[in-house]
Order: sequence, then structure tokens, then C-alpha cells
Amino acid sequence: MNTQTSLNSSVRQMEPIAVENLLINFTTEFHRIWDNTGSNSKPDSFWRPTPAPDLLPGYFPLGDLVVSGRDNINDRQVMAVVREGDPQNAEAGKGPALSRPDDYQRVWSDSGSRANGDCSVWRPIPPEGYVALGMVCSNDRNKPSFNAVRCVRADLVVAASANALIWSDKGSGADRDFSTWSVKPPTAPAGEIFFAPGTFIGANGYSKPAASITAYALRMPIALQVDTPPAAPVLTGHDASAILTPPKITQVVRLPWFTVSDPAMTSLVQLRTSPFYRMERTDRYLLVGQDQNSTDMHRPFRWRAGRAQSFEMVRTFTRKTGIDIGSQWPSALSAPESAITCSARLGDSFCNTESAPYEWVNSEQAEVIALVAKNRFAAIYLMQSDYRLLREDGSQVEGHLSYTDMNSLHLTDYPAEPEPSKDTKKELEKPTAIEPEKEPEKLPAAEPVADPQSTKESATVTDTAP
Repeated sequence: MNTQTSLNSSVRQMEPIAVENLLINFTTEFHRIWDNTGSNSKPDSFWRPTPAPDLLPGYFPLGDLVVSGRDNINDRQVMAVVREGDPQNAEAGKGPALSRPDDYQRVWSDSGSRANGDCSVWRPIPPEGYVALGMVCSNDRNKPSFNAVRCVRADLVVAASANALIWSDKGSGADRDFSTWSVKPPTAPAGEIFFAPGTFIGANGYSKPAASITAYALRMPIALQVDTPPAAPVLTGHDASAILTPPKITQVVRLPWFTVSDPAMTSLVQLRTSPFYRMERTDRYLLVGQDQNSTDMHRPFRWRAGRAQSFEMVRTFTRKTGIDIGSQWPSALSAPESAITCSARLGDSFCNTESAPYEWVNSEQAEVIALVAKNRFAAIYLMQSDYRLLREDGSQVEGHLSYTDMNSLHLTDYPAEPEPSKDTKKELEKPTAIEPEKEPEKLPAAEPVADPQSTKESATVTDTAP
């Protein structure tokens, strides 16, 4: 993909993220509130998001942004902004998603710092049932405007914690010590995204704030579209391959730009050209084996079933996209222009991790044993899922995943016979994978790790054809 072409292309405003009656969008436009020119502390500056009225009408900041240095950050940094959405999208009795603060509490002022301009930092006091996600700066000693920020309804956020130091006034000579810290969302459960909007935590002193310090992150479900899976093959003759159907897209998730590390783009280019990514899961049945029992008695047949997944495949996909299949993943560490941090995890059903979370790193073949009835032709199939990540223009992000589901083994035979009795049915159930007991292997994290020890034993799958 030509990144330069993308940068020069026309930019449209992204579709907002809707969480009940809360609308979330992003801005790269800011107004400088204060910088510490004249002070002996390390350079810093405070900025307020100013969403353009023509592109983001009705949107408000959740707090101000603090950065190291005094350079202009317009079109170089990204922050989340919010707007009230359709009240009908919220459950009855929940009320508006946003509210003005009731008051402000001063956390720090630069009195005594010898900076050229005055500065004070304030904590919004939210009304009951709402929380403040950031702090607000003023270039004097007065409280900020009550329209400077909005507080968010408590059920739309999750408790967070202090992360990394952004700036401190150490060396400034101010009457009170002060430090600012980024926000770290907690680990997201399956099917959700927790993300900090780019605001900061302000603390008196230079030590990292304790866990008891109030901090919050926004939360959102991962949008999932589900279609019916492919129908299991049914033999109508002696050609087991003839009944195989083309791959079918069965599940699709939609991921916002800040959850994806795109090797072809910076975060700003992602926001402008691919604000959402589409991760597709395609399912298809594959033929494991086929054979004819020409004898007058039941006879066992054995085949080897390979697994498409591997530890190295998962690790490579995580390294290229930032997405960790079957586990939570954090924001990409190589995105300094974005103050947004997140934790995300795909749903278990999408990832095939509902019953066997460690199967993604199991590349061993399985032995399949089927007991085929006399004078019958039998075939056994299993499901393979293939995953790919697409940008908004349909181009594919480098990397792919494939997964063979041993729980999907399906046995069919020909010619068909009348429905068996209830007693016989107990012996004719769907084949199941019987794996030897072994220590579970952990899925690879976002950072490359060493390959786990692989087991030499193979699974045995048994069943009896009617």
C-alpha cells in the first residue's frame, strides 16, 4: 500500500463509535493553554482538544492533554472527544450519557515557578452517577469554564490506573510539587475494548499515584456480525471431494484504528484513511480421509489430520498487526503521536477458543479412527477457519491466520440407510477428539517469545459409521 498516496488523499471524518447513547470520535486539533517557558523544569505544554464545529459539531473534550516539549501538536496528536447520542439507544432510566461538571477542585498551580505565564490544574467534580475522565488546565488562577469538558455516565466507563510519567515540575521552584501521568486501562474481557481517551492523571508529588487514585477509561463492545456456518457434507456417491463447498465468511469483527498496528501506516494515517478495520473469519470443510469397507463386518479405518495453526503463525500475526488471537492485547507501542491507550480482546466464539484456548499453538497431527459399517463407503471431514485483516479500502494488512478445529470432525457414509434405533444411536454419535493430557501452552504475547516445547503424541479420534 502506498502510504504517501494515502496521506495526500482527501480526508473525511470518521463514523463515530456509538456505545448506547454515547458517541465517540477523535480530533487532531488543539488549543495551547499553557507552557512552562521561563521555568527550570523540563519543557512541557498543556493543550485543549478543539473539535472543528464543521466536522465534529456538538463534541466535547473529556479533559486536557499534557505533552513533553513545547512544539505545536496540531495534526500531530490524537485525542478522543464525545457527544450525546440518541437517547433511545440507552436502556430506560439510564439518562444522558454526558453531563457538565458540578464544580472544579484545584489540584496544582505554578505559583513560585518563575514561568512566564500562570497555570492551574483542576479536577472536575462530576454529578452523581457520572465520572470525570481527565483534568482541566487554566492559564490563570480561576476555575475553567463548565463547558470545557464533559463527564461520562458511570456505566459507560471502567476503573483504570496510572501508567507512565508524562511530565513533572521538578526543578521549577513551584510552591507545590506536581506530576502528570498517562492512564492505563485494565485488561479487557473477551469481546470488549477498554481505552483511555488521551487525558492525564495529576498528582501532588513525584511518586506514581497509588491504585486508589481515581482514574477511568472508556469501554466499548467489539462489533460482531455472524452468519450461518457451512452445512456439514453429506455423501451422495463415492466421490468425497465432489460435495465440498467454497469457503464462506461466517463471522466479522470491526476494530477501531487504535487497536491495530498497521505496518503500512502511522496512527494519524490510520485515523484519516482507515478508521475501522474488518477482521474476517472464513470457514470451510476439508476432507480428512475416505475409504470403502467392502467386507461383511465392521472395520476400523485410520487417517492423519493435520492442524493448520502454529505458534510461529500466531506470533508473526501478532507482530505484524498488534492483534493477539485468543488473548488480550495492548495498544501498539510504536505510536507516539497517539495519546490513546487500550486493551482489547476478541470474542471466544470468533477465535475458536471457547473449549480449547491453547489449541492455537498446537500444530501436532491427530490420528483419526473411524469404525465403518460393512459394505459402506465413508468419509470424514473437519472445519478450517481462515482469518484476514482488511483496511477500510479492502486492502489486506500483511499476515493471516488459519485454525483447524478438531472438535468439528464430521463422519458421513454412503449409501444411506434407514434411521437407526435409539439404542444404536448411542454408538453413532459425532466423532470427538481425544487428546492426551499435557501441560497447556500459553498463547504468544505481543512481544516475541521463545517457542514452547511441543508434544510428540498425537490425538486419537474414534467413531463408528452406521
